[in-house]
Amino acid sequence: MTRPTARVVWDPAFTAYNFGPEHPMAPIRLDLTARLCDALGLFAADDVEVHLPGVASDEVLHTVHDPEFVEAVQRASSDPTQTDLARGLGTEDVPTFEGMHESSARIVAGSLEMAQAVWRGEIAHGVNFCGGLHHAMSGKASGFCVYNDIAVAIQWLLDAGVERVAYIDIDVHHGDGVEAIFWNDPRVLTASIHETGRALFPGTGWPSDIGGAGAPGSSVNVALPPGVTDGPWLRALNAAILPVVKAFRPQIIISQHGADSHAEDPLAHLALSVDAQREAADQIHRLAHQLCEGRWVALGGGGYEVVDVVPRTWAHLTAIASHRPVDPRSAVPQEWRDHVESLFGRSGPARMSDLAPGSGLWWRSWDMGYDPASPVDRAVMASRQAVFPHHGLDVWFD
Repeated sequence: MTRPTARVVWDPAFTAYNFGPEHPMAPIRLDLTARLCDALGLFAADDVEVHLPGVASDEVLHTVHDPEFVEAVQRASSDPTQTDLARGLGTEDVPTFEGMHESSARIVAGSLEMAQAVWRGEIAHGVNFCGGLHHAMSGKASGFCVYNDIAVAIQWLLDAGVERVAYIDIDVHHGDGVEAIFWNDPRVLTASIHETGRALFPGTGWPSDIGGAGAPGSSVNVALPPGVTDGPWLRALNAAILPVVKAFRPQIIISQHGADSHAEDPLAHLALSVDAQREAADQIHRLAHQLCEGRWVALGGGGYEVVDVVPRTWAHLTAIASHRPVDPRSAVPQEWRDHVESLFGRSGPARMSDLAPGSGLWWRSWDMGYDPASPVDRAVMASRQAVFPHHGLDVWFD
């Protein structure tokens, strides 16, 4: 029997990761994503498995997180009045709630089990759009993230003997938690393209941040100015991130696909379309097949336009990982739009694309030359100058 193409983490239990009705990270975004995947026929495909993971044990969490932090989360989970501001619990970003530990640990288990299944060859690709909680630190919750499911999955791979793991983060916010945890580990490449910390949380991720003393060149940071649109963003991704990933020669790729780089996202200032986010997912998927026999774990992340953006972006991601890509020109299934209407009193998007019919994506290759008048090109060049020499790459030419 051939292995499934993809395994997708989903169950309504994931909506228990719920910071309350006024919090931007509304769990309905996960439910709507799953419903859209189902309406598109992705969950019913013979070579796609929908998977409910368990709850990660304390032992698993301790591979990345301080035991004292895990204990603090467990106390707050049992009694939400037991806040611990020093550990980020009970803040505006991370309010405490009943069941916080279990729901957070289930997200961890989802990403961990996808990484295990991909590495063992049980599946080609693993998807956990409920995961991607990249801001959580070893001893502190941060930026809507309690436990760092990404770091736990990466640590398991390292403990299993993987020598090179590439982590690609295309969320609008810098992937600071994953970078910090593996700052001094040359086995892990962390590559993040994000809006500059001068304008956006967490205020980190500078081009000069290239890894610790024991791992120079292991971190790539592309910090873009506000307002960047599809073409320049894709140029930056292709000019500063993907060449380093190729040079690193990973054995597996884990990617985080926060949808908050979209023009309609209320918490950030980039101006991407769903189509550019889909193109990035497609490029990373093809890169996994080119570099590491297809071993790819794709995760969710941020994204706070919960109707028009997140479900389509992550449905495209799931479709690509399932080798059943959805044509951006296709209509959004009416049953899904009817459900949105019943919840919000308005229709959801009519098409799987943001672009006008007949139009497409285009970006300038770096081979066409560096433009010092462009703030995007200056950001790209800063990253290339900082990191490329560590990988034997030419700063000026690909």
